[in-house]
Amino acid sequence: MLKQNEHFEPLGNGIEVIVSPTHHFSTDTILLAHFASPKKRAKCVDLGSGCGTIPLLWSRFDRELKITAVEIQNDASDMIERSVTHNNLGENFTVLNEDLRFLKGKIPFGYFDVVTCNPPYKIAGGGITNESESKHLARHEAMCTMEDVISTASRLLQFSGSFCMCQRPERLTDALSLMRKYDLEPKELRFVQGKANKKPKLFLLKGKKGGKQGFLDVLPTLIVENEDSSFTEEMNAIYGCYQQNAGRQKND
Repeated sequence: MLKQNEHFEPLGNGIEVIVSPTHHFSTDTILLAHFASPKKRAKCVDLGSGCGTIPLLWSRFDRELKITAVEIQNDASDMIERSVTHNNLGENFTVLNEDLRFLKGKIPFGYFDVVTCNPPYKIAGGGITNESESKHLARHEAMCTMEDVISTASRLLQFSGSFCMCQRPERLTDALSLMRKYDLEPKELRFVQGKANKKPKLFLLKGKKGGKQGFLDVLPTLIVENEDSSFTEEMNAIYGCYQQNAGRQKND
């Protein structure tokens, strides 16, 4: 089941995800999974799923979710497949080893209730290039852009379905304008700060397919740590049973 340099990371409620030094997850992943929180028996897609942490986090509490994890990298996709088998989730869990830009005919359009994506944060050509090709693809818009992600999410969602993403604050304007361009009306926005005296390092954004324009709900800022670097009460609640079973994951 496990390959060299891989191990099982417990997520809580008996669910475990296979991770490696190349494919793993961070606090951002857990925050996005919590922010999206699909309703019972929802039909969900996670784009650029990596090792599959977001859909596996959802599966802790609802094994009846209909989940599709889309991941372009062969080794990461294989890790998701093995995690699904390990957790006996195969009946309602599909893994697509595909480019999210070319899903027509491979997955139903206009069908899903929730789509998520923890996209590359850095524009292609921006920042220091990672030595690892896998990390480069995960962090830079080398294979897909924010527009690719948002346009794909819009095609996948049924009317009134939700697309949830996270990104760095400097890209908020891009995200808002692209959502409207592709008929995903921004409805909820939440900033995330490391500590109360720090600038936001992340935002969580939810758009509704075909939603009425206006009425963006800006939620209270989420503070990750207290001054003594311990988790805040809300972060402890979000980490929940995962924190009880595993060590904290720091952002890369």
